[in-house]
Amino acid sequence: MAATATLDIRELVTGTGPFGPAEVRGLVEALSSDPAAHRDLRTAVQELEGHGERSPAASVRLGVCQQLLGRCRDAVETLKAADGGALALFHHGLAAGAEGLHDKACELFDAAKKAGYEATACVAAAARALRRAGRVDDAHSRLAAVPEAEATASAEVLAERAAVLAEKGEQPEAVIALLEKSLSLDPSNPTALFHMALLHDRHGNDDDAIACYERAVHRYPANVGSLINLGLLYEDRDEFAKAQRCYKRVLEVFPDHARARMFLKDSSAGSDLKQDEQLLRNRDRLDQILQLPVTDFELSVRSRNCLQKMGIQTLGDLARTTEEEILASKNFGETSLVEIKEMLASKGLTLGQIAEPLATEEAEPAPVEPSEDEQQIHALPITDLNLSVRARKCTTKLGITTIGDLVRRTAEDLLECKNFGVTSLNEVREKLSERNLKLRGD
Repeated sequence: MAATATLDIRELVTGTGPFGPAEVRGLVEALSSDPAAHRDLRTAVQELEGHGERSPAASVRLGVCQQLLGRCRDAVETLKAADGGALALFHHGLAAGAEGLHDKACELFDAAKKAGYEATACVAAAARALRRAGRVDDAHSRLAAVPEAEATASAEVLAERAAVLAEKGEQPEAVIALLEKSLSLDPSNPTALFHMALLHDRHGNDDDAIACYERAVHRYPANVGSLINLGLLYEDRDEFAKAQRCYKRVLEVFPDHARARMFLKDSSAGSDLKQDEQLLRNRDRLDQILQLPVTDFELSVRSRNCLQKMGIQTLGDLARTTEEEILASKNFGETSLVEIKEMLASKGLTLGQIAEPLATEEAEPAPVEPSEDEQQIHALPITDLNLSVRARKCTTKLGITTIGDLVRRTAEDLLECKNFGVTSLNEVREKLSERNLKLRGD
């Protein structure tokens, strides 16, 4: 850690000194432990990008750093002009895999292995690309070919073996054993942490899941799945600011990422709803204060008699009475007025604060009986609306099983469910409108 704290990132990236796997690992450690390192790396990358012509060696430095920042599309283009060495080939493969070019990534990892890059790292990276392409059996074959002595000494290979077993539906015990071995070798291995977090998440161990995801996203570039899942767990705890930071980190690299954009919008709506709930709690506390009788406070005999003659019994009565109305009362002078004001101020109130009468609520109109055709639609299961996973989960939590159950709910009813934001509400309204239906109150 001491070395990473004094790492000169600008000199490392833009200079002519050594730049190999060891230097890249040091850079990753600095990015994970020092917030300023990310800014310094961005500045160094901008400086390199500003050079009109770059040597193949400079292209290696720039392309690797672009990949570490998550700018994989730029890294793919930059590393095409690199020196063709092992480091360039390996990071070119990482960038290509992140862009969905899985076959190309495997070719690059094989080439990097032949060029002398660490063999187990290349095999694990190729297996990850195949797994992401849905070719789990091919990934399993590659990992199985690694000699056992080498496999058990590689955190990457162990983590990928665990990920493959998990996707093949093997017993969790076998997956956990491999993940624990991987993390014993590399406590910050992002693949192992992601899958360990998934297991905790599925078993309802939110604290452990969050801890694993938080460790995973410290590595650069952060796994998008870790950021998204961590954001959702933060939302479940009403930690909306933290959730939004996760989604924004995804959007910084992938501005068109649909899920991150949707979740960011929902999280913002949830944050607004939380503020509304706080306002309601504040209103409840105010109502309790307004109901306090004036006899609970020490007042002079003159003030007490005057308030009694005016029919003022509670602090609420006083807050609805203006200063002019008080002074208009016989024998009520400035001294008594000051006394009353001080009493109200002790509870955060003032004379006339709620002088305007509260509006009375209008009676709800009687519900209109649905037609026979509407009744048939109302009886259909909620699954017929083909809602998104998030919206469907929320309707399940609310006990909504049919379309009829749904249309009897108001927008406010749905928004009370955690993680059900404006985006989900608009989706429900759109699906209902396709059937000429609306939520109650719309």
